[in-house]
Parts: sequence; C-alpha cells; structure tokens
Amino acid sequence: MPSFSTYRVKPPALRPGDTVGIVAPASNVKRGDLEAGCEGLRRAGYRPIYSDSIFDQDLYFAGSVERRAHELEEMFVRDEVRAIICARGGYGANYLLEALDWEKIKAHPKIFVGYSDVTTLLTHFADAAGLVSFHGPMVAKDWLHEDGVDLASWQAALAGTKAWKPDLGAGSGANGLVEGAAEGILYGGCLSILVASIGTPYEIKTAGTILFLEDLAAKPFQIDRMLMQLKLGGKLDGVRGIVFGQMRECMQTANQSYTLEEVVSRVVGDLGVPVAYGVRSGHVKARNITLPIGVQAGLTVEGGRVNLKILEAAVTADGKS
Repeated sequence: MPSFSTYRVKPPALRPGDTVGIVAPASNVKRGDLEAGCEGLRRAGYRPIYSDSIFDQDLYFAGSVERRAHELEEMFVRDEVRAIICARGGYGANYLLEALDWEKIKAHPKIFVGYSDVTTLLTHFADAAGLVSFHGPMVAKDWLHEDGVDLASWQAALAGTKAWKPDLGAGSGANGLVEGAAEGILYGGCLSILVASIGTPYEIKTAGTILFLEDLAAKPFQIDRMLMQLKLGGKLDGVRGIVFGQMRECMQTANQSYTLEEVVSRVVGDLGVPVAYGVRSGHVKARNITLPIGVQAGLTVEGGRVNLKILEAAVTADGKS
C-alpha cells in the first residue's frame, strides 16, 4: 500500500444529530464518568451509544482483548454509527494491533477519536490503512467537563472545513522555540507511546511530517531520553516541523532551575525545522483541541508566535477519498 502521505481515506463527516459509538480499547472505565461524558455529547447535539460490556474489567484493562477488539470492529461496521470516540486511554490499546480485522476497518472508514494510549491506534490507522484519524477529546475525560472540549476545532475537523487553524494566539499557551516555516502531514500523539513502537512491526512512520508530541507527568530527563531515542533511531530524520503539546506535570521538582522548553530545545533545536510548544491537544487542563492525523498541515513559527494551519478537509461528505 502507498504511504499515507500519498494515499488517504477520509471518513464521512459528523453532523448534529448523528450517532457516535463509544469504545474502551485500553483501560477500564468508571460508569459515572462515562455517563457524564455522554451527557456532554448529547448537549453538543450527538447521540452516544455504547455496549454494556464497556464496563468489564480484566486487571487494569476494559475487559479482555477479544471484547475490546470486537467492540471496536462492531462500531466500525454498524451503519448508524458515524463516529467512534474513545472513553479513555490508560494502557492496553497495543494488544489490539494483532487482534483487529484491519480489512474490516478499512472497508468501513469512520471518524475515530482519542489520545494518550490510543495513539497506538491513531498512528497505525494512518500507517496501515491510510485512514485519517483524530487526536482529540475523549468521553470520560474531556466531554464530562463543561470546558473540556475546544468546540471550534472539533467542528472544523469533523464537519469538513477545508482550511482552518486552531486558536494559538495570546493566552493559548502556545509559543515558538525554533523559528521557521514548513508543510507536511500532521502526525503523532503521546510521546511515550510513539517511542514504544520502535523496533516493532508497528513502528511509526515520521518522514515528511509535522510531528505532534505530547505527554503527561514524565520528568524532563525522561522526555529528553525519549526524544533522544527518536533522534538516534532516525525518527526525526525527514521531519519537517515539530509541535509539542502542553506537557502537563512534566517537571522534576516545583522549583527546578530549568524549563522543559530548554530541555526539548537542546535535543531538537539543531534539526533545522520549526518547533512550537504548548499546543492544547491531548493531556490538557481544558478545551482540548482536535487535530486530524494524516492530513496536510502548515507550521509557521515567527517571533515566538505559532501558526498551525490544517490545509485540507479531514472528512468528506460521502466518505470517499
């Protein structure tokens, strides 16, 4: 199959009133959090559905591998389901890579949204199936909070806006680390999950990308180590730009004498590509931005300002590429 940078399947757009299927491909889910998140989706105009088995628990997983794989495949196949949103991340999505029927998923392209551990599936959908996926708010994490979702980017990404950009202006927390301008395929997710793919058959494909990296509660030296692994493993070769997330709680101590921006600049500052920091997608405090994975994007960093623009629609009216 051609690389996803030249061959992309865009799922059908999501409209008000559409049915969205909720899945738990990784860790177990608390009923109260899920139901509160579903109420948030209803207020936004959608009809959430889920299987009762979503509350199963096997150790720290949302039930067995077979249950989780069947749940995800079923939501892709069900005609009335227009989008699939993960309940939460945690750990365990990697177990599904060998369990899923990828031909079945490719035959029924749909919007698929998540972050954190779900990065495993987001990137493999792009790499193996050429399917555009979405790094964005999850039901039992973001949709249960009144200000948990950045609705402007959600609607632009999932409704089919042809060219748009998330608000990264003053007050957004985004800032520039290395100046420059580039275009490439937007790709990435949780840094620790991306690094864990190296050396497996599901290794990430980063050449030609605007690489998005974010994480939660990793100490600066651990972020440094993971970035160095990407660098030494050749995964930063051919990358056209790098965008870091908020990197919440990624500190050694409250009074450390250096910033995480300084740490990451030391590792990636010599790549000759623009680098931005603080984009609010994934593990964030509020207003989680939806980023389409697998579409053309442009990144400009100038004078500390960041401009990230999605250059093409991530969905289609009829689901055809």
